[in-house]
Amino acid sequence: MKRKVLSSILCAAMLGSLLAGCGSSSDVATDSSASADTAGSEEAAETESTEEEIPNSTFGDPNGTHLEMWTFVELHGQHYGNMVEKWNEENPDRTIEITCTTYPYSDMHTKLLTSLNAGTGAPDICDVEVGQFPNVVAGEDLWLYPLNDAAAPYLDTMVTSRMETYMGADGNYYGAPYHVGATVMYYNMAVLEEAGITQDDVDAVVTWDDYAALGERYLEAIGNEDGKYWTSVDTAGTDWLWIAMAQYGEDWTGGFDDPANVQLESVSNMLTMQQEWLESGLAEVSPDGHVDLEAGFQNILDHNIVSFPKALWYMSRFTNYMPEESGNWYIAKCPVFEEGQPCSVGIGGTGTVVTQQSVDVELAAEFLCWAKMSEEGEQLIWDNLGFDVCNTALWDDDEFAHDDSNKYNAYFRNYPYDVLNEIKDEIGKISVVAISPTINEYVCNTTLNEVLEDGMDVAEALQELQDAVDLEQ
Repeated sequence: MKRKVLSSILCAAMLGSLLAGCGSSSDVATDSSASADTAGSEEAAETESTEEEIPNSTFGDPNGTHLEMWTFVELHGQHYGNMVEKWNEENPDRTIEITCTTYPYSDMHTKLLTSLNAGTGAPDICDVEVGQFPNVVAGEDLWLYPLNDAAAPYLDTMVTSRMETYMGADGNYYGAPYHVGATVMYYNMAVLEEAGITQDDVDAVVTWDDYAALGERYLEAIGNEDGKYWTSVDTAGTDWLWIAMAQYGEDWTGGFDDPANVQLESVSNMLTMQQEWLESGLAEVSPDGHVDLEAGFQNILDHNIVSFPKALWYMSRFTNYMPEESGNWYIAKCPVFEEGQPCSVGIGGTGTVVTQQSVDVELAAEFLCWAKMSEEGEQLIWDNLGFDVCNTALWDDDEFAHDDSNKYNAYFRNYPYDVLNEIKDEIGKISVVAISPTINEYVCNTTLNEVLEDGMDVAEALQELQDAVDLEQ
Protein backbone atom coordinates (compact mmCIF):
# COMPACT_ATOMS: atom_id res chain seq x y z
CA MET A 1 0.00 0.00 0.00
CA LYS A 2 2.84 2.41 0.79
CA ARG A 3 4.21 2.15 -2.74
CA LYS A 4 0.80 3.07 -4.16
CA VAL A 5 0.46 5.93 -1.71
CA LEU A 6 3.83 7.41 -2.56
CA SER A 7 2.99 7.08 -6.23
CA SER A 8 -0.23 8.98 -5.57
CA ILE A 9 1.70 11.75 -3.85
CA LEU A 10 3.99 12.19 -6.85
CA CYS A 11 1.02 12.05 -9.18
CA ALA A 12 -0.77 14.70 -7.16
CA ALA A 13 2.20 17.02 -7.31
CA MET A 14 2.62 16.59 -11.05
CA LEU A 15 -1.04 16.74 -12.03
CA GLY A 16 -2.34 19.28 -9.58
CA SER A 17 -2.40 22.28 -11.83
CA LEU A 18 -3.60 20.26 -14.79
CA LEU A 19 -6.60 18.88 -13.00
CA ALA A 20 -7.33 22.23 -11.63
CA GLY A 21 -7.82 23.49 -15.07
CA CYS A 22 -8.99 20.56 -17.02
CA GLY A 23 -12.01 18.75 -16.18
CA SER A 24 -13.02 19.46 -12.83
CA SER A 25 -11.89 22.55 -11.33
CA SER A 26 -8.93 23.76 -9.61
CA ASP A 27 -9.47 27.26 -10.48
CA VAL A 28 -6.08 28.44 -11.19
CA ALA A 29 -7.68 31.73 -11.93
CA THR A 30 -10.37 31.71 -9.32
CA ASP A 31 -10.76 32.03 -5.70
CA SER A 32 -12.50 28.96 -4.79
CA SER A 33 -11.83 25.41 -5.40
CA ALA A 34 -10.18 23.44 -8.01
CA SER A 35 -11.51 20.26 -9.25
CA ALA A 36 -11.20 17.82 -11.95
CA ASP A 37 -11.59 20.84 -13.98
CA THR A 38 -10.15 24.05 -13.08
CA ALA A 39 -11.59 25.29 -16.09
CA GLY A 40 -14.39 23.92 -14.30
CA SER A 41 -13.49 24.67 -10.88
CA GLU A 42 -16.22 26.28 -9.08
CA GLU A 43 -15.30 28.30 -6.30
CA ALA A 44 -15.53 31.91 -6.23
CA ALA A 45 -12.78 33.27 -8.30
CA GLU A 46 -9.81 33.72 -6.22
CA THR A 47 -6.14 33.33 -6.85
CA GLU A 48 -3.74 30.96 -5.19
CA SER A 49 -1.30 32.22 -2.64
CA THR A 50 2.31 32.40 -3.70
CA GLU A 51 4.91 30.27 -2.01
CA GLU A 52 6.32 33.36 -0.32
CA GLU A 53 2.99 34.21 1.26
CA ILE A 54 1.28 31.66 3.45
CA PRO A 55 -1.79 33.45 4.86
CA ASN A 56 -2.60 32.29 8.34
CA SER A 57 -5.52 33.55 10.42
CA THR A 58 -6.89 32.43 13.77
CA PHE A 59 -10.53 32.81 14.74
CA GLY A 60 -12.70 31.93 17.72
CA ASP A 61 -12.21 31.30 21.41
CA PRO A 62 -8.57 31.02 22.62
CA ASN A 63 -9.87 28.89 25.49
CA GLY A 64 -11.73 26.50 23.21
CA THR A 65 -10.57 23.35 21.41
CA HIS A 66 -7.92 24.40 18.90
CA LEU A 67 -8.33 23.07 15.36
CA GLU A 68 -5.96 23.49 12.43
CA MET A 69 -7.53 23.93 9.01
CA TRP A 70 -5.71 23.93 5.64
CA THR A 71 -7.07 25.27 2.37
CA PHE A 72 -5.78 26.57 -0.97
CA VAL A 73 -8.40 29.33 -1.22
CA GLU A 74 -8.24 32.14 1.30
CA LEU A 75 -11.96 32.90 1.09
CA HIS A 76 -12.66 29.36 2.26
CA GLY A 77 -10.66 30.00 5.40
CA GLN A 78 -12.63 33.18 5.97
CA HIS A 79 -15.83 31.16 5.72
CA TYR A 80 -14.74 28.93 8.60
CA GLY A 81 -13.66 32.01 10.54
CA ASN A 82 -17.16 33.44 10.21
CA MET A 83 -18.78 30.13 11.09
CA VAL A 84 -16.66 29.45 14.17
CA GLU A 85 -17.88 32.72 15.70
CA LYS A 86 -21.49 31.62 15.15
CA TRP A 87 -20.69 28.14 16.47
CA ASN A 88 -19.24 29.53 19.68
CA GLU A 89 -22.31 31.69 20.27
CA GLU A 90 -24.57 28.66 19.89
CA ASN A 91 -22.28 26.21 21.71
CA PRO A 92 -20.73 28.04 24.70
CA ASP A 93 -19.83 24.71 26.34
CA ARG A 94 -17.99 23.42 23.21
CA THR A 95 -16.19 26.44 21.86
CA ILE A 96 -13.57 26.28 19.14
CA GLU A 97 -10.53 28.23 18.07
CA ILE A 98 -9.51 27.56 14.48
CA THR A 99 -6.36 28.53 12.61
CA CYS A 100 -6.86 28.59 8.84
CA THR A 101 -3.74 28.39 6.68
CA THR A 102 -3.84 28.96 2.92
CA TYR A 103 -1.18 27.09 0.94
CA PRO A 104 -0.59 27.04 -2.83
CA TYR A 105 -2.78 24.40 -4.47
CA SER A 106 -0.17 21.78 -5.33
CA ASP A 107 1.85 22.34 -2.16
CA MET A 108 -1.16 21.84 0.09
CA HIS A 109 -2.29 18.59 -1.50
CA THR A 110 1.22 17.14 -1.52
CA LYS A 111 1.77 18.22 2.08
CA LEU A 112 -1.54 16.65 3.10
CA LEU A 113 -0.82 13.32 1.41
CA THR A 114 2.65 13.20 2.89
CA SER A 115 1.39 13.83 6.41
CA LEU A 116 -1.45 11.32 6.08
CA ASN A 117 0.95 8.66 4.88
CA ALA A 118 3.41 9.47 7.67
CA GLY A 119 0.69 9.38 10.31
CA THR A 120 1.67 12.76 11.71
CA GLY A 121 1.57 16.44 10.80
CA ALA A 122 -1.89 16.55 9.22
CA PRO A 123 -4.42 19.26 10.11
CA ASP A 124 -7.73 18.59 11.82
CA ILE A 125 -9.71 19.79 8.80
CA CYS A 126 -8.59 20.20 5.20
CA ASP A 127 -10.02 21.21 1.84
CA VAL A 128 -9.42 18.65 -0.91
CA GLU A 129 -10.05 19.58 -4.53
CA VAL A 130 -12.19 16.94 -6.23
CA GLY A 131 -9.51 15.95 -8.73
CA GLN A 132 -7.20 15.19 -5.80
CA PHE A 133 -9.83 13.43 -3.72
CA PRO A 134 -9.10 9.91 -5.04
CA ASN A 135 -5.55 10.18 -3.66
CA VAL A 136 -6.69 11.32 -0.24
CA VAL A 137 -9.62 8.94 0.13
CA ALA A 138 -7.38 6.00 -0.77
CA GLY A 139 -6.63 5.66 2.94
CA GLU A 140 -10.33 5.84 3.81
CA ASP A 141 -10.90 5.58 7.56
CA LEU A 142 -7.21 4.93 8.21
CA TRP A 143 -6.57 8.52 7.19
CA LEU A 144 -9.96 10.25 7.25
CA TYR A 145 -12.83 10.35 9.72
CA PRO A 146 -16.20 9.30 8.24
CA LEU A 147 -18.71 12.15 8.24
CA ASN A 148 -21.85 9.98 8.14
CA ASP A 149 -23.00 10.72 11.69
CA ALA A 150 -22.15 14.41 11.60
CA ALA A 151 -23.88 14.84 8.24
CA ALA A 152 -26.96 12.84 9.23
CA PRO A 153 -29.07 15.86 10.34
CA TYR A 154 -28.75 17.38 6.86
CA LEU A 155 -28.80 14.40 4.48
CA ASP A 156 -32.55 14.52 3.83
CA THR A 157 -32.17 17.88 2.12
CA MET A 158 -28.65 17.60 0.69
CA VAL A 159 -28.17 16.83 -3.01
CA THR A 160 -27.34 13.13 -2.98
CA SER A 161 -25.18 13.09 -6.11
CA ARG A 162 -22.92 15.75 -4.65
CA MET A 163 -22.54 13.95 -1.34
CA GLU A 164 -21.67 10.77 -3.24
CA THR A 165 -18.87 12.60 -5.05
CA TYR A 166 -16.92 12.50 -1.78
CA MET A 167 -17.77 8.94 -0.87
CA GLY A 168 -15.18 6.22 -0.38
CA ALA A 169 -15.31 2.72 -1.83
CA ASP A 170 -16.57 1.58 1.58
CA GLY A 171 -19.74 3.67 1.20
CA ASN A 172 -18.83 6.26 3.84
CA TYR A 173 -18.90 10.00 3.26
CA TYR A 174 -15.45 11.50 3.74
CA GLY A 175 -15.87 15.00 2.32
CA ALA A 176 -18.35 17.83 2.86
CA PRO A 177 -19.16 19.76 -0.37
CA TYR A 178 -19.30 23.50 -0.93
CA HIS A 179 -21.76 23.37 -3.82
CA VAL A 180 -23.74 21.36 -6.33
CA GLY A 181 -21.83 22.64 -9.36
CA ALA A 182 -24.92 22.06 -11.49
CA THR A 183 -24.21 22.67 -15.17
CA VAL A 184 -26.47 25.16 -16.96
CA MET A 185 -26.44 27.22 -20.15
CA TYR A 186 -25.53 30.90 -20.09
CA TYR A 187 -27.04 33.10 -22.82
CA ASN A 188 -26.24 36.74 -23.58
CA MET A 189 -29.83 37.89 -24.04
CA ALA A 190 -28.85 41.53 -24.65
CA VAL A 191 -26.94 40.54 -27.79
CA LEU A 192 -29.46 37.90 -28.83
CA GLU A 193 -32.32 40.37 -28.60
CA GLU A 194 -30.49 42.66 -31.01
CA ALA A 195 -30.54 39.71 -33.41
CA GLY A 196 -34.29 39.22 -32.93
CA ILE A 197 -34.01 36.23 -30.58
CA THR A 198 -36.21 36.30 -27.49
CA GLN A 199 -36.14 34.61 -24.12
CA ASP A 200 -39.07 32.47 -25.29
CA ASP A 201 -36.88 31.26 -28.16
CA VAL A 202 -34.17 30.26 -25.71
CA ASP A 203 -36.64 28.55 -23.40
CA ALA A 204 -37.97 26.55 -26.36
CA VAL A 205 -34.58 24.86 -26.81
CA VAL A 206 -34.84 21.23 -25.69
CA THR A 207 -32.29 19.27 -27.72
CA TRP A 208 -28.81 19.99 -29.03
CA ASP A 209 -30.37 20.09 -32.49
CA ASP A 210 -32.68 22.86 -31.27
CA TYR A 211 -29.67 24.63 -29.79
CA ALA A 212 -27.70 24.44 -33.04
CA ALA A 213 -30.70 25.64 -35.05
CA LEU A 214 -31.08 28.69 -32.82
CA GLY A 215 -27.36 29.35 -33.22
CA GLU A 216 -27.66 29.23 -37.01
CA ARG A 217 -30.52 31.69 -36.80
CA TYR A 218 -28.36 34.02 -34.70
CA LEU A 219 -25.42 33.89 -37.11
CA GLU A 220 -27.71 34.52 -40.07
CA ALA A 221 -29.20 37.53 -38.28
CA ILE A 222 -25.78 39.13 -37.72
CA GLY A 223 -24.68 38.33 -41.25
CA ASN A 224 -22.17 35.64 -40.30
CA GLU A 225 -19.88 38.38 -39.03
CA ASP A 226 -16.24 37.37 -38.95
CA GLY A 227 -15.03 36.36 -35.51
CA LYS A 228 -18.52 35.94 -34.07
CA TYR A 229 -19.80 32.53 -33.04
CA TRP A 230 -22.73 30.95 -31.24
CA THR A 231 -20.51 29.13 -28.75
CA SER A 232 -17.01 27.78 -28.16
CA VAL A 233 -15.75 24.25 -27.49
CA ASP A 234 -12.95 23.32 -25.10
CA THR A 235 -9.62 21.65 -25.76
CA ALA A 236 -8.43 21.97 -22.16
CA GLY A 237 -11.51 21.00 -20.19
CA THR A 238 -13.91 18.06 -20.06
CA ASP A 239 -17.12 19.84 -19.07
CA TRP A 240 -18.89 19.19 -22.38
CA LEU A 241 -18.03 15.48 -22.16
CA TRP A 242 -19.28 15.23 -18.58
CA ILE A 243 -22.58 16.76 -19.68
CA ALA A 244 -22.90 14.19 -22.45
CA MET A 245 -22.10 11.25 -20.15
CA ALA A 246 -24.63 12.40 -17.57
CA GLN A 247 -27.32 12.71 -20.23
CA TYR A 248 -26.75 9.11 -21.36
CA GLY A 249 -26.25 7.81 -17.84
CA GLU A 250 -22.68 6.78 -18.66
CA ASP A 251 -19.43 7.20 -16.71
CA TRP A 252 -16.04 6.66 -18.33
CA THR A 253 -14.31 5.98 -15.01
CA GLY A 254 -16.23 2.78 -14.28
CA GLY A 255 -16.69 3.95 -10.69
CA PHE A 256 -15.10 1.94 -7.89
CA ASP A 257 -15.89 -1.50 -9.32
CA ASP A 258 -15.61 -1.54 -13.10
CA PRO A 259 -12.74 -0.81 -15.51
CA ALA A 260 -12.65 2.56 -17.22
CA ASN A 261 -14.24 2.72 -20.66
CA VAL A 262 -13.90 5.95 -22.62
CA GLN A 263 -15.36 4.56 -25.83
CA LEU A 264 -18.86 5.63 -24.94
CA GLU A 265 -21.78 6.62 -27.14
CA SER A 266 -22.15 9.85 -25.19
CA VAL A 267 -18.54 10.94 -25.61
CA SER A 268 -18.49 9.98 -29.28
CA ASN A 269 -21.73 11.84 -30.00
CA MET A 270 -20.57 15.01 -28.27
CA LEU A 271 -17.19 15.10 -30.01
CA THR A 272 -18.76 14.37 -33.39
CA MET A 273 -21.32 17.12 -32.87
CA GLN A 274 -18.63 19.58 -31.87
CA GLN A 275 -16.57 18.75 -34.95
CA GLU A 276 -19.63 19.54 -37.08
CA TRP A 277 -20.11 22.86 -35.27
CA LEU A 278 -16.51 23.84 -35.92
CA GLU A 279 -16.75 22.93 -39.58
CA SER A 280 -19.96 24.90 -40.04
CA GLY A 281 -18.72 27.98 -38.20
CA LEU A 282 -21.26 27.64 -35.42
CA ALA A 283 -18.49 27.31 -32.85
CA GLU A 284 -14.86 28.21 -32.32
CA VAL A 285 -12.22 26.60 -30.13
CA SER A 286 -12.13 28.45 -26.80
CA PRO A 287 -9.15 30.80 -26.47
CA ASP A 288 -6.61 29.22 -24.11
CA GLY A 289 -8.67 26.04 -24.23
CA HIS A 290 -11.69 26.97 -22.10
CA VAL A 291 -13.80 29.91 -20.97
CA ASP A 292 -12.43 30.04 -17.42
CA LEU A 293 -9.23 31.99 -18.03
CA GLU A 294 -8.54 35.62 -18.87
CA ALA A 295 -8.72 35.06 -22.64
CA GLY A 296 -12.06 33.33 -22.14
CA PHE A 297 -13.46 36.20 -20.12
CA GLN A 298 -12.33 38.68 -22.77
CA ASN A 299 -13.86 36.58 -25.53
CA ILE A 300 -17.19 36.77 -23.71
CA LEU A 301 -16.82 40.50 -23.11
CA ASP A 302 -16.13 41.02 -26.82
CA HIS A 303 -19.36 39.13 -27.60
CA ASN A 304 -17.45 36.68 -29.77
CA ILE A 305 -19.62 33.96 -28.26
CA VAL A 306 -23.12 34.42 -26.86
CA SER A 307 -23.87 31.10 -25.21
CA PHE A 308 -22.02 28.28 -23.46
CA PRO A 309 -22.52 25.61 -20.78
CA LYS A 310 -20.81 25.91 -17.43
CA ALA A 311 -21.51 25.07 -13.81
CA LEU A 312 -23.40 27.57 -11.67
CA TRP A 313 -20.23 28.45 -9.78
CA TYR A 314 -19.21 30.30 -12.96
CA MET A 315 -21.58 33.06 -11.81
CA SER A 316 -18.70 34.46 -9.75
CA ARG A 317 -16.62 34.81 -12.92
CA PHE A 318 -19.27 37.13 -14.31
CA THR A 319 -19.48 39.29 -11.20
CA ASN A 320 -15.70 39.38 -10.64
CA TYR A 321 -14.36 39.65 -14.19
CA MET A 322 -17.28 40.88 -16.27
CA PRO A 323 -19.25 43.29 -14.06
CA GLU A 324 -20.17 45.45 -17.05
CA GLU A 325 -22.28 42.58 -18.40
CA SER A 326 -24.70 42.79 -15.47
CA GLY A 327 -28.29 42.46 -16.64
CA ASN A 328 -27.34 40.94 -19.98
CA TRP A 329 -27.09 37.25 -19.17
CA TYR A 330 -29.79 34.64 -18.76
CA ILE A 331 -29.45 31.17 -17.21
CA ALA A 332 -31.27 28.17 -18.70
CA LYS A 333 -31.17 24.40 -18.56
CA CYS A 334 -28.78 22.55 -20.87
CA PRO A 335 -30.04 20.96 -24.07
CA VAL A 336 -30.05 17.15 -24.32
CA PHE A 337 -29.40 14.73 -27.15
CA GLU A 338 -32.79 13.08 -26.82
CA GLU A 339 -35.85 14.59 -25.16
CA GLY A 340 -36.37 13.07 -21.73
CA GLN A 341 -32.69 12.70 -20.85
CA PRO A 342 -31.40 14.39 -17.65
CA CYS A 343 -29.93 17.74 -18.55
CA SER A 344 -27.27 18.54 -15.95
CA VAL A 345 -24.23 17.23 -14.12
CA GLY A 346 -22.31 18.40 -11.06
CA ILE A 347 -18.89 19.70 -12.08
CA GLY A 348 -15.92 20.82 -10.05
CA GLY A 349 -15.84 21.00 -6.32
CA THR A 350 -13.85 20.89 -3.15
CA GLY A 351 -14.68 18.42 -0.42
CA THR A 352 -13.52 19.24 3.10
CA VAL A 353 -12.28 16.34 5.20
CA VAL A 354 -11.55 15.60 8.85
CA THR A 355 -8.35 13.66 9.38
CA GLN A 356 -7.92 10.87 11.90
CA GLN A 357 -5.08 12.94 13.36
CA SER A 358 -7.52 15.57 14.66
CA VAL A 359 -7.38 16.36 18.36
CA ASP A 360 -11.16 15.79 18.48
CA VAL A 361 -12.54 14.06 15.39
CA GLU A 362 -16.16 14.17 16.52
CA LEU A 363 -16.10 17.88 17.29
CA ALA A 364 -14.24 18.67 14.07
CA ALA A 365 -16.72 16.64 12.02
CA GLU A 366 -19.77 18.16 13.69
CA PHE A 367 -18.44 21.69 13.21
CA LEU A 368 -17.45 21.02 9.60
CA CYS A 369 -20.81 19.59 8.56
CA TRP A 370 -22.67 22.37 10.36
CA ALA A 371 -20.47 25.01 8.70
CA LYS A 372 -21.09 23.63 5.22
CA MET A 373 -24.54 22.02 5.36
CA SER A 374 -26.66 23.96 7.83
CA GLU A 375 -28.88 26.79 6.65
CA GLU A 376 -26.59 29.27 8.45
CA GLY A 377 -23.53 27.94 6.67
CA GLU A 378 -25.21 27.67 3.28
CA GLN A 379 -26.42 31.27 3.53
CA LEU A 380 -22.83 32.50 3.89
CA ILE A 381 -21.60 30.19 1.13
CA TRP A 382 -24.20 31.67 -1.25
CA ASP A 383 -23.67 35.28 -0.22
CA ASN A 384 -19.87 35.25 -0.02
CA LEU A 385 -18.74 32.53 -2.41
CA GLY A 386 -21.59 32.48 -4.92
CA PHE A 387 -21.98 28.70 -4.94
CA ASP A 388 -25.20 26.85 -5.67
CA VAL A 389 -25.65 25.36 -2.22
CA CYS A 390 -26.34 21.66 -1.65
CA ASN A 391 -29.03 22.08 0.99
CA THR A 392 -32.18 22.05 -1.12
CA ALA A 393 -34.31 23.28 1.78
CA LEU A 394 -33.13 26.76 0.87
CA TRP A 395 -33.94 26.56 -2.81
CA ASP A 396 -37.63 27.23 -2.14
CA ASP A 397 -37.01 29.84 0.53
CA ASP A 398 -38.02 33.12 -1.09
CA GLU A 399 -35.88 35.21 1.26
CA PHE A 400 -32.86 33.17 0.25
CA ALA A 401 -33.45 32.35 -3.41
CA HIS A 402 -35.09 35.65 -4.43
CA ASP A 403 -33.08 38.09 -2.33
CA ASP A 404 -32.42 40.97 -4.72
CA SER A 405 -29.63 42.29 -2.52
CA ASN A 406 -27.60 39.19 -3.34
CA LYS A 407 -25.16 40.18 -6.09
CA TYR A 408 -25.68 37.00 -8.10
CA ASN A 409 -29.45 37.37 -8.08
CA ALA A 410 -29.01 40.99 -9.09
CA TYR A 411 -26.57 40.26 -11.93
CA PHE A 412 -28.60 37.80 -13.98
CA ARG A 413 -31.93 38.28 -15.70
CA ASN A 414 -33.47 35.39 -13.81
CA TYR A 415 -32.99 33.82 -10.40
CA PRO A 416 -30.39 31.01 -10.43
CA TYR A 417 -32.33 28.95 -7.90
CA ASP A 418 -35.42 28.99 -10.11
CA VAL A 419 -33.32 27.14 -12.69
CA LEU A 420 -31.92 24.82 -10.02
CA ASN A 421 -35.41 23.89 -8.91
CA GLU A 422 -36.34 23.18 -12.50
CA ILE A 423 -33.47 20.72 -12.92
CA LYS A 424 -33.44 19.45 -9.34
CA ASP A 425 -33.97 15.81 -10.30
CA GLU A 426 -31.73 15.94 -13.39
CA ILE A 427 -28.29 16.58 -11.90
CA GLY A 428 -26.03 13.64 -12.64
CA LYS A 429 -22.64 12.63 -11.29
CA ILE A 430 -19.44 11.43 -12.94
CA SER A 431 -17.21 9.53 -10.52
CA VAL A 432 -13.82 10.86 -9.53
CA VAL A 433 -11.72 7.79 -8.75
CA ALA A 434 -8.11 6.65 -9.02
CA ILE A 435 -8.15 6.44 -12.84
CA SER A 436 -9.66 9.94 -13.23
CA PRO A 437 -6.33 11.83 -13.38
CA THR A 438 -5.11 9.53 -16.16
CA ILE A 439 -8.24 10.05 -18.22
CA ASN A 440 -8.35 13.80 -17.69
CA GLU A 441 -4.67 14.28 -18.44
CA TYR A 442 -4.81 12.41 -21.75
CA VAL A 443 -8.11 13.95 -22.82
CA CYS A 444 -6.96 17.50 -22.13
CA ASN A 445 -3.42 17.10 -23.45
CA THR A 446 -4.14 14.95 -26.47
CA THR A 447 -7.64 13.76 -27.37
CA LEU A 448 -9.49 17.07 -27.48
CA ASN A 449 -6.73 18.72 -29.51
CA GLU A 450 -6.62 15.80 -31.95
CA VAL A 451 -10.38 15.84 -32.47
CA LEU A 452 -11.24 19.54 -32.30
CA GLU A 453 -8.06 21.16 -33.61
CA ASP A 454 -6.76 18.50 -36.00
CA GLY A 455 -10.04 16.92 -37.12
CA MET A 456 -8.99 13.38 -36.20
CA ASP A 457 -11.63 10.66 -36.56
CA VAL A 458 -13.48 10.43 -33.26
CA ALA A 459 -13.48 6.64 -33.05
CA GLU A 460 -9.75 6.54 -33.75
CA ALA A 461 -9.04 9.17 -31.10
CA LEU A 462 -11.12 7.36 -28.49
CA GLN A 463 -9.38 4.07 -29.25
CA GLU A 464 -6.05 5.80 -28.69
CA LEU A 465 -7.36 7.21 -25.43
CA GLN A 466 -8.64 3.79 -24.34
CA ASP A 467 -5.24 2.24 -25.06
CA ALA A 468 -3.55 4.86 -22.88
CA VAL A 469 -6.04 4.32 -20.07
CA ASP A 470 -5.69 0.54 -20.23
CA LEU A 471 -1.96 0.83 -19.59
CA GLU A 472 -2.77 2.39 -16.20
CA GLN A 473 -5.56 0.01 -15.12
